[in-house]
Amino acid sequence: MRLFETTRRAVIAAAVGAAIWGFAAPAGAQTAERPFITVASTTSTEQSGLFKHLLPQFTGKTGIEVRVVAVGTGQALKIGERGDADLVFVHARSAEEDFVAKGFGVGRSDVMYNDFVLVGPKSDPAGVKGSRDAVKALQAIALKKAPFVSRGDDSGTHQAELDLWQRAALHPKADGNWYRETGSGMGPALNTAAAMDAYILADRGTWLSFKNRGDLTLLVEGDDRLFNQYGIILVNPARHAHVKEKEARTFINWVISPEGQAAIAAYRIEGEQLFFPNARRKGA
Repeated sequence: MRLFETTRRAVIAAAVGAAIWGFAAPAGAQTAERPFITVASTTSTEQSGLFKHLLPQFTGKTGIEVRVVAVGTGQALKIGERGDADLVFVHARSAEEDFVAKGFGVGRSDVMYNDFVLVGPKSDPAGVKGSRDAVKALQAIALKKAPFVSRGDDSGTHQAELDLWQRAALHPKADGNWYRETGSGMGPALNTAAAMDAYILADRGTWLSFKNRGDLTLLVEGDDRLFNQYGIILVNPARHAHVKEKEARTFINWVISPEGQAAIAAYRIEGEQLFFPNARRKGA
């Protein structure tokens, strides 16, 4: 079993490299026998600082260490499909439901939500500041051919952005070089946008925690189409027998419990709440 776990860790490391972030218990508390789970999740939950806030509380209560693979939602679901994680914690509802329907995951629970915001240069060449219509804002940006940075990584944020372009009846990739895909996480994509004085769709949590803003500012928010729901799913142990079902369910149950939900609500940056818990239990 120990050899298997070592091999499994090596596979994950080779697949996602430096995307793995460990959150261990306080120094002196860890032993070779400490149980752990692997969570495939999004860059927004990691780069916003949420996991650094949540996971030590869970480990302190249960003794279970949580090792996070922080990638885009699409990649996180693929990791779950391969059985290289015990659960997935992501934000792309239709893709999550498809993951379960195909038998890769067992159940799905809402955990929390935040929203997306449209960020751009203070000079705002497209004149979208103050709008609550994200689709019209994208149409104005495209009309001006103002620089726009896309994550381009099949993440939940990227999928949300593509949905907005579709609603706007536009195909920006085919309309000149003003539209740039980075193929990167939210933080690096924001760095690129700051360097280019470009517009970008970002999740609010990462934006609030982002320090290298340059001339960027929040321009568009409040559109119902910018709602961003997060869900959590156990990787199917019937498909991958090595999945640590007991420990993974312990984490899922804690996250959607009143204690876990309160911990999510308590996470703030400069007094502003980043995520809003909304777990719904059957029969609630």
